[in-house]
Amino acid sequence: MASALVLFFLFSWWAGSVSASVTYDRKAIIIDGRRRILVSGSIHYPRSTPDMWPGLIQKAKEGGLDVIQTYVFWNGHEPSPGQYYFQDRYDLVHFVKLIQQAGLYVHLRIGPYICAEWNFGGFPVWLKYIPGIQFRTDNLPFKRAMQGFTEKIVSMMKGERLFESQGGPIILSQIENEFGPMEWEIGEAGRAYSKWAANMAVGLGTGVPWVMCKQDDAPDPVINTCNGFYCEGFQPNKAYKPKMWTEAWTGWFTEFGGSSPYRPAEDLAFSVARFIQNGGSFVNYYMYHGGTNFGRTAAPFIATSYDYDAPIDEYGLVREPKWSHLRDLHRAIKQCEPALISADPAVTTLGRNQEAHVFKSTTGTCAAFVANYDTRYSVRVNFGNRQYDLPPWSISILPDCKTEVFNTAEPVSTGFQAQMIPVGGALPWQSYNEETASAFGDDTTTQDGLIEQVSATRDTSDYLWYLTDITISPNEAFLKTGQYPVLSIWSAGHALHVFLNGERIGYVYGALSSPKLSFSSQLKLRAGINKLSLLSVAVGLPDGGVHFEWWNTGILGPVTLKGLNSGTWDMSKWKWSYKVGLKGESQSLHTVTGSSSVEWIQGSLLAQKQPLTWYKSTFNAPSGIDPLALDMGSMGKGQIWINGHSIGRHWPAYLARGRCNSCSYAGFLNENKCRSNCGQPSQRWYHVPRAWLSPSGNVLIVFEEWGGDPTKISLVRRMA
Repeated sequence: MASALVLFFLFSWWAGSVSASVTYDRKAIIIDGRRRILVSGSIHYPRSTPDMWPGLIQKAKEGGLDVIQTYVFWNGHEPSPGQYYFQDRYDLVHFVKLIQQAGLYVHLRIGPYICAEWNFGGFPVWLKYIPGIQFRTDNLPFKRAMQGFTEKIVSMMKGERLFESQGGPIILSQIENEFGPMEWEIGEAGRAYSKWAANMAVGLGTGVPWVMCKQDDAPDPVINTCNGFYCEGFQPNKAYKPKMWTEAWTGWFTEFGGSSPYRPAEDLAFSVARFIQNGGSFVNYYMYHGGTNFGRTAAPFIATSYDYDAPIDEYGLVREPKWSHLRDLHRAIKQCEPALISADPAVTTLGRNQEAHVFKSTTGTCAAFVANYDTRYSVRVNFGNRQYDLPPWSISILPDCKTEVFNTAEPVSTGFQAQMIPVGGALPWQSYNEETASAFGDDTTTQDGLIEQVSATRDTSDYLWYLTDITISPNEAFLKTGQYPVLSIWSAGHALHVFLNGERIGYVYGALSSPKLSFSSQLKLRAGINKLSLLSVAVGLPDGGVHFEWWNTGILGPVTLKGLNSGTWDMSKWKWSYKVGLKGESQSLHTVTGSSSVEWIQGSLLAQKQPLTWYKSTFNAPSGIDPLALDMGSMGKGQIWINGHSIGRHWPAYLARGRCNSCSYAGFLNENKCRSNCGQPSQRWYHVPRAWLSPSGNVLIVFEEWGGDPTKISLVRRMA
């Protein structure tokens, strides 16, 4: 009998240790029967390297987070239909298990549409070419593919027992992403799709709640949530659902050609405290660590850096005062948790722009948030027979309704200016000239008319050559007058280089706000055959919008030549030849092996400030553990590789436009309010993960489109 009793208790302990229930009510997410005020932060596993993950997770835990939130990146996991990849930076299971080992929860945003300023919004390019498909609507081919991937991820998580209902760390999942605005534009088919998506997800039986962000009509039992800079006024669509904020924006993304956005720590803390005082119970910082858009993973014109002014910077260092200020905020909120989960706030006016939110439970616990919404003036208010001094645009937190332990406008730590310190000497450089494609080159295809770029490249390269011959009669009048014909090109973007008879005669590029472009220039044509070569450059695929699968890029025309004896020639329907990618790409010059297969030029013959040039250097890894980066300020536009790993696109020649004025933390923020770095490169430094380095003999490859001076590239340490 005694042994049976022991076995019973052992089984009970085991069952409790491997399974838990996650539910919710109007007050909060409930884990194992306990309401929780949860603080979360977004860390995207592909935007860092696996060796960085433990440190990032530990800093998040020390910063007071309960939950790590991540998207699931479909195009990284299924690069071709049915061929899956879950290794290295895409080892999702390992990432989730590391979070579990740290004692934190996971919110898994499966999507599988994610936006995230990520190439094609996270969709694999092959999805675009499934016959009859229409993205994110009541379309059978799309729903079939979307459900298949969602089931794949859920099955993997179940197989590893990673849902909280199995004893794992995943307490929430998300289906779709910010679909509400799209649904409104699409109409009835959009509404049918969102209902289908919700029902499909719930039917997968994860044992944890599902959410749909920015989806006011999320069907029961799915929870609709808020995204934005501020969410204090948000209310879920049913009274019995908790008030959740899935994206509290810590800053904003950087675009090539744009200045650097930032968000003051005081305003971010104010927005979170205001959400909590209005009954919020779940806050996720987007981003808590932004990381890096390695490779060609960024959406159009999005910088390689995805730092996002997050509490942990791109390199994995804490950003002060933001990290510490939020940590202290979280401690104060946790002290209030017994009252917050038990009572509704009673709101008392304390002045014209001041009020108090007081939570009193039946057990006697009390917590208060005392707020000053004035953006200019500090005030002294009377509350509970005491006086409190409130700076502008601030909230003081009183966990016992008496003692102020935190004010959102008063960071304790000071800010820091990260330094980039050069290490080592000048790098030795060699160059290799990329060939201008010829209409008679290898691997070309020919057809009548202009073709859309991605349909040819399938996004295997940023580059597509458009090639044609212009035959000029000796009788053309311009040959005598010198009034050369004008070539005009209209392109759907994103950048364009124009060559005539092997010589570059111009280039043009677009912007995030206006990716389409046009080119116009006189052509110094000669009698006979002239070879026109157009290099169209994509800078990422669209990451959102209604039916973005239909959006095009590349030279779609018209292409015209004006000023000939017969008037204007429309070249759009001529016979054109096409060549995907660069010769250097076909030679794999970016790899260690491929870079050894050609003769490089060095010394006095090194090409400088020359377009379409490959550069190669070698270096030894600096000692220590400080994060590393490349200073690319002397270069134009192109791509970077270290030991075959793609650092990403560089574009320091695209200087930041806009206004960079002094920025007060007080008052509502938008993505344009607080900006810095105007007139400077949008991104000068490019993260070099230490995990990609060997102690010696590291191979650095740079492809330069525009022309730059590689001798001024340097390796630097990131120092806080």
